[in-house]
Amino acid sequence: MAWVAGVDGCPGGWVAVFGPRDGTSDEIRARVLPSLEAICDAPEAPAVVAVDIPIGLPDRVGPGGRTAEVLVRALLGPRRASVFPTSARSVVYAPDYTAAIALSRRPETQPFAPSPPANAIFPRIREADGLLRARPELRDRVYEVHPELAFQSLNGGANLADSKRKAAGAALRRDLLARAGLPADLAVPRGAKPDDLLDALAALAVARAIAKGCGVPYPDPPERDAHGLPAAIWTLPHRESPA
Repeated sequence: MAWVAGVDGCPGGWVAVFGPRDGTSDEIRARVLPSLEAICDAPEAPAVVAVDIPIGLPDRVGPGGRTAEVLVRALLGPRRASVFPTSARSVVYAPDYTAAIALSRRPETQPFAPSPPANAIFPRIREADGLLRARPELRDRVYEVHPELAFQSLNGGANLADSKRKAAGAALRRDLLARAGLPADLAVPRGAKPDDLLDALAALAVARAIAKGCGVPYPDPPERDAHGLPAAIWTLPHRESPA
């Protein structure tokens, strides 16, 4: 059986939802693992790992971050604030937040300072970057996604009015997942939060599309950083919007 995985960061590490490329929701399983490497090397050996973390770090970025963020932010409407601009490589690898801000003021890096929430995920970005640089064979298996873009695609390309943290927004996302044949009532594993699991399930929908050869990258074709890592946010083709 060919497996794929959708992944999101969570308090306990990374929540991964493993599922067959083709199959029923009964075969889908979720668990929290300590690292992306552990997910790639899991017994399921997922052929595609779709993860909500930036991959591909340019040496310099513009006001909105990488091209991937600029394009996706324009698509998301009210959810565009969830797309943080990814910082340049040297800023992401700065030893602390003060150093990151100092580096961001240099014209050769970027014209913005990373926000505290963006800075908080720098360790996860470095983890993904380090893994793909150390193990180049994983570059054809690990793909960057953004859950809100995935949910928009599941919603026929229409913007979602409510946040996933609101009852109506969470209910709509569960309905979209169910329509896509994914288990919206999957038990939340210890170490993850309900919204982390929703995002991982959305990432799994994208992983399935990529595995079937119909994933959609922004930009297309993906950009490449100085280390050859692709820089693109992937989603799936638009599904019919719910009535």
